[in-house]
Amino acid sequence: MKESISTGMTAADFTFDTPWQESLKFYDFLEKSKVLLIFLRYMGCPLCQLKISEIIRDQDQFKKAGVEIIVALQSNPAVVRENTDKGDIPITILCDPDGKIFDLYGVYAGSFFRYITPGVIKKALKARKQGFKHGASEGKELQLPAVFLVDKDKTVKYAYYGKNVGDVPDNSILLEDLGKI
Repeated sequence: MKESISTGMTAADFTFDTPWQESLKFYDFLEKSKVLLIFLRYMGCPLCQLKISEIIRDQDQFKKAGVEIIVALQSNPAVVRENTDKGDIPITILCDPDGKIFDLYGVYAGSFFRYITPGVIKKALKARKQGFKHGASEGKELQLPAVFLVDKDKTVKYAYYGKNVGDVPDNSILLEDLGKI
């Protein structure tokens, strides 16, 4: 079990696949801009679909803040391709079906008590109301989310570990925090 990542640490490099590209290097992204690395569960998760839609909605604001977004999912690239078109997701989706990158960043599954919470139920209802439906389950159902901002010098400037499966800061909070860094 790897320790948690905290601000000031050097972010680990890794190679990853997206649904449409293979063998991308994380550090290559840092040569161009800061990266907001967001760990979610998997593509079939309605909470994750909701968060991805919110990121896409606000991506111009993140770009103005000088941030590239990478969303890490425990999904197989083929599953994401089957459920989306490349043009539907204009952000980078990192596919980590074996959870190796999740482990590298100390992002682990929680317990059942972190799965069913009032906040998770509220977000699940919001996702359902917006038309997001549960698809294929992949990875760890109890996987907790996390968010890291990595600067171009490879330093972690922001680290957040979710306390339940739906605990990802709202984009407005992320953008506000990015403005302080």
